[in-house]
Amino acid sequence: MKQKRTEREPEFGEALLREGIDNLLAGDVETGKAILRDYIKATIGFEKLGAETDTPAKSLIRMFGPRGNPQARNLFGVIGHLQKRAGVELHVTRYTRTLELS
Repeated sequence: MKQKRTEREPEFGEALLREGIDNLLAGDVETGKAILRDYIKATIGFEKLGAETDTPAKSLIRMFGPRGNPQARNLFGVIGHLQKRAGVELHVTRYTRTLELS
């Protein structure tokens, strides 16, 4: 279902990629990995991603699986590749929260 939607609406795929990365950066690693797993399945697929990144597809599947614990180097390498492939460049910005005291 997500694959058909990403084909029809490329912005949906970009939103999935962004949401997955946002969750990782916010510390919700399990949700971030799950969203990125869905994104990979809906776009490139694990076999093709593995070929393009010189990483065995089974390793990628484990990396983004529920019990996967990827090294930062591998995770950010895949994320960087996915961004390039999607033609997007995501940046981290500082968020300042203002507290109102009463």
